[in-house]
Amino acid sequence: MDHTARIPELISRLARLDAGESWAAELNPAQRAALDYLSRANRFSRSPSHVAAYLGSTRGTVSQTLKALAQKGYVEEERCDTDKRVIRFALTASGAEATALPRALADAAAALPPADRTALQAALEQILGRMIAQNGGQPFGLCRACRHFAPDGPGGFCRLLAEPLSPEDTRKICHEQVPA
Repeated sequence: MDHTARIPELISRLARLDAGESWAAELNPAQRAALDYLSRANRFSRSPSHVAAYLGSTRGTVSQTLKALAQKGYVEEERCDTDKRVIRFALTASGAEATALPRALADAAAALPPADRTALQAALEQILGRMIAQNGGQPFGLCRACRHFAPDGPGGFCRLLAEPLSPEDTRKICHEQVPA
């Protein structure tokens, strides 16, 4: 069997099955993906352009997706305190509830033996890293695993943005992340 062809087929099929679950929650797959991203992104990484970059979509498509999510009450628009032109989105309580719903893919992964889960995660991270590098994309890694992170203060400090970080910020993904 040609593993080179089979691996992408399996990943694609898993992604489609996972996306198909979104319809049960009255969300289309793009809306569910945007909610999932916003639930994992720190406060510096929640603009429409960041969502688009992470999802590999266009800003126009993501803007319409975020608008629909706002109309459904899953997200709310926030303006930056220092620059009112900057728009960010945050999950509402309904949005947080939607992202906390059980997922069959997560349950199936959790059923694997721990060593298999570790090996699968490592292999998928390698594949993702190579694809991001080939496409010139951002890794969107964890804030606290970034070379710009300094463990100063209660949550830390971002030397790139010259901003103090909350403990929550450091546990989330950031569009500016550069692996340490």
